[in-house]
Parts: sequence; C-alpha cells; structure tokens
Amino acid sequence: MDIIQTFYDNFATQYDKLFLDWQATTHEQAMILNKLFVDSGFDKTAQILDCACGIGTQAIGLAALGYSVTASDISDGELAEATMRAEKNGVNIRFRHADFRALSDAFSEKFDIVIAMDNALPHMLTSEALESAVRSITGQIRPDGIFVASIRDYDSLLAAKPPYSPPYIHKTNKGQRVSFQTWVWNGDNYQLTQYIIDDEENLQISKFVCEYRAVRREELTNLLLSYGCRQVLWKLPEETGFYQPIVVAKK
Repeated sequence: MDIIQTFYDNFATQYDKLFLDWQATTHEQAMILNKLFVDSGFDKTAQILDCACGIGTQAIGLAALGYSVTASDISDGELAEATMRAEKNGVNIRFRHADFRALSDAFSEKFDIVIAMDNALPHMLTSEALESAVRSITGQIRPDGIFVASIRDYDSLLAAKPPYSPPYIHKTNKGQRVSFQTWVWNGDNYQLTQYIIDDEENLQISKFVCEYRAVRREELTNLLLSYGCRQVLWKLPEETGFYQPIVVAKK
C-alpha cells in the first residue's frame, strides 16, 4: 500500500482543488448519502464508519447532518487534513489510522453503515487484495447494516480503455483551475497521473501518480454476497445524482 499512502500523503493539501467549492460538495454528497441511508431504513441514530475518509469530504458532511461518524484512512497526511477541516466545520468525528483490509485491527466495535466512496476499492490491485478488503469491511458491519461504496463505471470504461479523463475547468475569482487525469493501461490495471493546473495569480502545476485496477460490478457484487451480504443493489448516477455508480449492500 506504500504507493497509495505516498499518493494521498502528497495529494492531501491539494485534494480540495478537484472541486469548484469543496465546502458545498460536502453538503451535496451528504444529502445524497442521507437519502440512500433513509431508503435503507436508517435514521440519524445510525453509527457510521467511513473507512476511506480522505480529507473528510463525506464524513464531515454526514457529521454536519447529525450522524455519529468514525473515519479512518491509510494516509496520515489525509487524516491530518481531515482533522483540521472537521475542526473548522465544528463537527466531532473520531479519526483513526486504518487499512480497510484490516479494520478489525483498529476497531473492536461494529457499525450500522460503512462507506468507502470516491473509487477507493479499485486501489486494490489484485482480486485477492479486493477480496481481503471486502472481507474486512463486511466484518465491521452489524447484522442488517449496509455497506455503501462508489466506483468508476469500469463496465463501460474497459470497453474503450481511454487514455485520459475529461478535464474539469473551474473559473475562480483570480483566474481558473484545471484538473485532469491520464491513464496508462496494463490489462485491467492502469497508472493514473493526476494533474492540477492553477492558472490564477501565479501559474502552478501539480502532479500525482497512483495505480488502480478496474473493478467490474459483477466482481464486487459476487464478493459482497460471498462475505455475508444478502442483497446488493447498484444505483447509477442518473438515479442518485452522484458522479459515480454506487453500490448498496445489505448484510
């Protein structure tokens, strides 16, 4: 996991630049997740674990809605950024360093809801690593609890294996900010290079490199069913308003 830790440790202070308004995004995504939780029979008494919290984009928004949130990540840099942002937002979140392939090492309790958003699971570069992650995550979910995760639409992407993602261009008060990714494929795996170009008062270019494995929905569905989930539903962006497909798995 060293490449993942290095990627996110270096990326932590720049990650919010992927959004036009990160603060607004925390609320928008929390509202989307809240609807999924309510539709699954939960209210704000649910205990949530965000096991790939990053800089807190989902965890902070959910805590602001009144949920009890625990958040973990493998990157100390992102945990430090998330802790700072939680304090600025006036929300109380328990943060822990944890590898989501070994959550029981960090947590003795189980949760009503575990989430892993923003394409976190495809950091598992082999089917065995993904299986370890699913086994670990489902092991931290209470009976009748749910797992909610988002991944890229790899079922579509694998047909074309595009060499890049479309850029995001955000107009700011001082100019513009452009972010885009290039992808170099090797079978179902690909090296991702994230570029962020700040063209404001001074031109600044940042570059971050990581690896992913394209995970098909069928593969993840079968793993979730194998490790104790009795229902697995996929919800596409046109249904949820979220930018990636979301899986909701009920234990």
